[in-house]
Amino acid sequence: MKITKNFFVILLILVSTAAFSQKKEVVIKSTKITESIYMLEGQGGNIGLFIGEDGAFMIDDQFAKLTPKILKAIKDITDKPVKYLINTHWHGDHTGGNENMSKEGAVIVSHENVRKRMSVETVVRGRKKPASPKAALPVITFTEDMMIHFNGEDVLISHVHDAHTDGDAHIYFTKSNVIHMGDTYFQGKYPYMDLNSGGGIEGYIASAEKALLIADDETVIIPGHRGLSNKKELLAYKNMLVILRNKVKSKIEAGKTLEEVKADISITKEYDDKKYGDWFITGEGIRETIYKSLTSVKK
Repeated sequence: MKITKNFFVILLILVSTAAFSQKKEVVIKSTKITESIYMLEGQGGNIGLFIGEDGAFMIDDQFAKLTPKILKAIKDITDKPVKYLINTHWHGDHTGGNENMSKEGAVIVSHENVRKRMSVETVVRGRKKPASPKAALPVITFTEDMMIHFNGEDVLISHVHDAHTDGDAHIYFTKSNVIHMGDTYFQGKYPYMDLNSGGGIEGYIASAEKALLIADDETVIIPGHRGLSNKKELLAYKNMLVILRNKVKSKIEAGKTLEEVKADISITKEYDDKKYGDWFITGEGIRETIYKSLTSVKK
């Protein structure tokens, strides 16, 4: 009987360990948007993939450890090599595979502030991030907008100022009517604005407004995180940001302190109830971020 109990204990441990490992295993999921554009999901920011006769064009690349899986997922879609890699901003869950992709022959493109921030040691959410190796750095940078003519399509890469960071870009496929917004859009959840990297509430709202000027009712929007979206959802998202910005601003004008605003759940209650804060940015977190954004002095 004792042997039987031990056997079941060991079996339980093995089953639990296997279940935990399976839970931690990252699977790359591809979603076909048009005949030439896909979204790849794994761990980190959503990847855009644009394929055609000229080759493959990639938007963001998640973490370095996932590169083999991502390349396999791409191979399942096309035999064409990845010629260009666009970084929507500099954070590691969007640029972690840069060095690997550079070695695969991809030319990395970004806003100039992405290269600047990747080139030095910095801090993200309280953690030190070392400077990236030379091979991971973008080799083509722009200041405002640029156009890539590829696979029979004019692809507009457009800088948005001081939103998620100070180096954000939208990528708009003008023929296919698809926009990749990077982390200037967290579909259905409160956004993360990296204040230390130049992000802020006013820029975040302006980013949404810029995309809305381009989008129509048929536009497919790829957010930096979560599922595919559309103009109607983005408009509701922008309105949420404006409402919260205005509420926090009125509290500041009334002389409320940061601690008082953080504790005031009435500011975000409407959207907390809709589960906007049911993720890594909570209602308290977004109240704090907006307060700090509105009261900070830009250098």
